[in-house]
Amino acid sequence: MTAWLALALAGLFEIVAAYGLKHTHGFTRLWPSVGTLLAIGLSFAFFALSLRSVPLGTAYAVWAGIGAAGTVALGMLAFGEPADTARVLCLILIVAGTIGLRFATN
Repeated sequence: MTAWLALALAGLFEIVAAYGLKHTHGFTRLWPSVGTLLAIGLSFAFFALSLRSVPLGTAYAVWAGIGAAGTVALGMLAFGEPADTARVLCLILIVAGTIGLRFATN
C-alpha cells in the first residue's frame, strides 16, 4: 500500500467517524459508538502508515482536508445542510488546497 493511498483511506475513515458521531447521541447508543470508535482507530492507523513517507505537515493537512471537505459534503447530501454558493466555494477551496499539497510534495 502506498503512503498516499493510506492517507486517502485515513481521510475516508475520518468522514465515517464524523458521520458516526452524529448517530451516537453522545455515545449513548452502543453500536453507533462502537462503529465510530472503530472508524477513528482505522483513521489513525492509516494516518500513521502514511507518515512513513509523507511529511507530517502535509499528511496532517491532507488528512484534515479530506475529513473536513468530505464531512461538509456529506452534511449537505445526507442531512440537508445548506449548499449555498459561499459554502460550496469554500468546499472547492479546501479540495483544491488538499490536491495542491499532494502534488507539491515529492
